[in-house]
Amino acid sequence: MEKLYSIQEVSKILGISKDTLRYYDRIGIVTPSREENRYRTYSKNDLIDLMNIQIMQYADFSLEEIRGKLNFHKMDNIDPAYCKEVAEFLDAKNAEIRRKVAHLEKVSRLLDVAAETLRDFNNERDQNLKKIVREIYKNIQKEEVEIPKEGCGEHQS
Repeated sequence: MEKLYSIQEVSKILGISKDTLRYYDRIGIVTPSREENRYRTYSKNDLIDLMNIQIMQYADFSLEEIRGKLNFHKMDNIDPAYCKEVAEFLDAKNAEIRRKVAHLEKVSRLLDVAAETLRDFNNERDQNLKKIVREIYKNIQKEEVEIPKEGCGEHQS
C-alpha cells in the first residue's frame, strides 16, 4: 500500500505552508485525497506535483500558468497539438525570461560603472557612465508606449 502523507508532513518535507497547500487544493492545482475524517492525504505523486510547482514558481510561472498549461502529465492520452501548444508557451516564457536577464545585466553593468565612477571620479569614467545611461534610456524609449506630443495639458478643462 502506498504511503500517504498528512498536510503537516508535506509542509515539513517541502517547506510549503499548510495555508498554501490548502490554497492549492482550493484552486485545483493539487487535489489530495481525503480520509473519512476529511483530512487531506497526499500521495507520492502529489508531492512530485508540489515539487514541480515550486520549480515552476522559481522559474517565474504564475499559478494560473501552472494550472492552465502544465497539467498535461495527468492526461491519459497526450494530444500532440496540446504538447505543441505547451512547447510554444514554454518558448515564449523562455524568451520573456531572456529579456529580463538581458535587462538585469544592463542594470548590473550600470550599477558597476556608477559605483566605480563614484569611487574614483574623473572625466573619462563620467563620460563612460553617461554613455551607458544613454544606451539604457534609448532601450527604455523603444519599449515604452509613446506619449502624445501635446502632453497632458491638452486634456485639462
